[in-house]
Amino acid sequence: MTTGECRKPLQSRQVRTLLLLVCVSVGGAATIRYSVAEEMESGSFVANVAKDLGLEVGKLAERGARLVSEGNRLHFRLHRKTGDLFVKEKLDRESLCGKTDPCVLHFEIVLVEPLQSFRAEVRVFDINDNAPVFLNKEPVLKIPESTPLGSRFPLQSAQDLDVGLNGLQNYTLSVNAYFHLHTRFRSHGPKYAELVLDKPLDREEEPEVNLTITAVDGGSPPKSGSAHIRVVVLDVNDHVPQFSRLVYRAQVPENSANGSFVAVVTASDQDEGTNKQITYSLAQNPEAILQTFQIDSQTGEVRLRGPLDFETTETYDIDIEATDGGGLSAHSKVLVEVVDVNDNPPEVTISSVSSPLPEDSPLQTVVALFTIRDRDIRVGGKITCFLKEDLPFRVKPTFRNSYSLVTGRSLDREDVSGYNITLVAVDTGPPNLSTETVIEVLISDINDNPPVFQEDSYILTVRENNSPAVFIGKVHAEDLDLGENAQVTYSLLPPKSGDLSVFAYISINSDNGKLYALRTMDYEAIQDFQFVVKATDGGFLSLSSQVTVRVVVLDDNDNRPMILYPLQNGTFPCHDLVPRSAEASYLVTKVVAVDGDSGQNSWLSYHLLKATDPGLFSVQPQNGEIRTLRQISERDPMMQKLIILVQDHGQPALSTTASLNILLVDGFSEPYLQFRDTSKHSRKVNPTTKYLVISLAVLSFLFLVSVTVIFIIHICQKIKHRDKFTIQEHFYDDCNFPNNLVQGGGNGSLSQPCSYEMCSASGTGTSELRFLKRFMPNFPFPHATGQEKTENGSSLPSNRKRSRGSEGHAQVSDDYM
Repeated sequence: MTTGECRKPLQSRQVRTLLLLVCVSVGGAATIRYSVAEEMESGSFVANVAKDLGLEVGKLAERGARLVSEGNRLHFRLHRKTGDLFVKEKLDRESLCGKTDPCVLHFEIVLVEPLQSFRAEVRVFDINDNAPVFLNKEPVLKIPESTPLGSRFPLQSAQDLDVGLNGLQNYTLSVNAYFHLHTRFRSHGPKYAELVLDKPLDREEEPEVNLTITAVDGGSPPKSGSAHIRVVVLDVNDHVPQFSRLVYRAQVPENSANGSFVAVVTASDQDEGTNKQITYSLAQNPEAILQTFQIDSQTGEVRLRGPLDFETTETYDIDIEATDGGGLSAHSKVLVEVVDVNDNPPEVTISSVSSPLPEDSPLQTVVALFTIRDRDIRVGGKITCFLKEDLPFRVKPTFRNSYSLVTGRSLDREDVSGYNITLVAVDTGPPNLSTETVIEVLISDINDNPPVFQEDSYILTVRENNSPAVFIGKVHAEDLDLGENAQVTYSLLPPKSGDLSVFAYISINSDNGKLYALRTMDYEAIQDFQFVVKATDGGFLSLSSQVTVRVVVLDDNDNRPMILYPLQNGTFPCHDLVPRSAEASYLVTKVVAVDGDSGQNSWLSYHLLKATDPGLFSVQPQNGEIRTLRQISERDPMMQKLIILVQDHGQPALSTTASLNILLVDGFSEPYLQFRDTSKHSRKVNPTTKYLVISLAVLSFLFLVSVTVIFIIHICQKIKHRDKFTIQEHFYDDCNFPNNLVQGGGNGSLSQPCSYEMCSASGTGTSELRFLKRFMPNFPFPHATGQEKTENGSSLPSNRKRSRGSEGHAQVSDDYM
């Protein structure tokens, strides 16, 4: 190997290194331009984009910079932290751009937060990496021996994928005695060579001539390709075909179908016989022409074989060969001009889309960046872009063929959660071609809607004597927002006074709004109350709403009727006196009772359950009045005992019995004296009276002890109940509870027993008796609205729950005062 040969690889590497130099320039349309050499390895440095954009190091990463290519393939990558631009994969200019020169790759640098776009392009310079190639390695030329000197014979063109100086530059011919080489230029296409005859041919002397043609490019070092030409010398054919024109011209629209007529060539031959028969062919043409056109060998009609594309090739230079039957041939050209038509709709390239988009975005917020390109340059080049539907967005031009999609009206996710925005790009035609591109933009939620209760206020019911922690109802609020902004939590608001007693009676589930009664309700203590529930969403700046909840306590029949008169405590016997002269319907007395319940549960009815003489007395069911059924006779026993059943109308009904003793007398003193005389007579007659008295005394002592113990226990319970009632009063004051409640005792609901006094005037035992003097305490019934005056002038609250039979109570008392 010589020294020159060793230096060639080194020189090649030096040239390639020099081509890696980057040229950066900023165009008039804010376009950043770079240049690189092809065949650069992946990862090769191109330029520092951050520096060229005037940004600090690290700003590209902060603003989410990325590259967007106009095509489907991205050939470069961007290092966001340093701002360096690198080659993503090895670049091959021939596969990227073909014969187009210059070869420019376009892309955009898109920055977000805020959204911004910069155009950039990289020019790929060609290197000499392709040698010229002959498609036909061994072409054959048939030339008659009588061919005159100076005749020219076009040869096939060599194909070199490189461009510029690296492309095909020249042809050389091997040394021979008959031909020399003449290189010619095509208006569109590579150079081609012609053989020029310098010495007459003689078939008898040399029937065949072998030549070697070499195509050389202009690279450094140059590359070459060769083909072997075999020239066959034919016998004399006096005349060669003659074309009617040297050059044929035709114009064909690019949207012409395969088989469309292009042109027709004609040639004639003055010979006779087979030498006059002419055939046409597309000889010595590039492969691209052979794939696009075809010719009828008999008629000379040139037709389309493949599609035309004005944007790729605007003109074709076709070599036509006419050959007669004797092997003589002539050549002509057909120049085909491709006529541009509007056959390419606009192409929309989306650079960046901001999705999801907050619903509180201000007007003119950039939603997307996109570019529109129309490959039809001469026709339909003016493009109009608009939105297909009336949406709260509009298209705003930024610079040539670049647009931005911005907000035009306010957004509301609760009305529309997302948009499919259809961009329509229309060229000017004719005909007008359009492209529709859909951009999907989702609207993200912000917390702009407070929870809304389904009702303005809630009324819930709970039956008294409920179990603790029983479910009584629920409240529900809906939030039109999404996600955490729509998650509603419920809570109880304390009363305005600051008392937190409500939390001891009512509980709410913060997740679903279910309300529970924590304690047992007593209708006789409270009939209804209300409180406020607050619903709060889960947004960053939470929103809330309030609703008033009223709880109505439903009454249960849990109180037995309470007998006010006659007294049933057993300490003082109560006797009603009836003169024997009483007529039928005589009012003997009246049973007075009350019921702590309300409504139907407090309606009382009176019935005679048992009597000494059932036919002597009757009880009025509505008011408890006891009247005689007939006139009293001498045969009726003096002592009449009645048992009265007092029953309410609840379900189930509760009842109480009252015992009543009635004395039938002729006068007030007679029965009392007779009763005492009878007792003395009995003691005299019955010798065992002494033992009976002792037994009764012991029993009475035991009874008094029991009553005392029961009384003490009752007082203790009363004190505890009073303390509890005090706490309830504080709670009721803040939550609209009534504060004039009755403290129930025993089976009834009155706070104190109603007592009566039977007394006699001073003097002998025969004096008349005075009884039924009423001592009525103040009963604080709930919701008392009126006052009554007692005999001593004190105020007495009216009882809302007084039974029907209580109306005659005052009358009975007055009758016996």
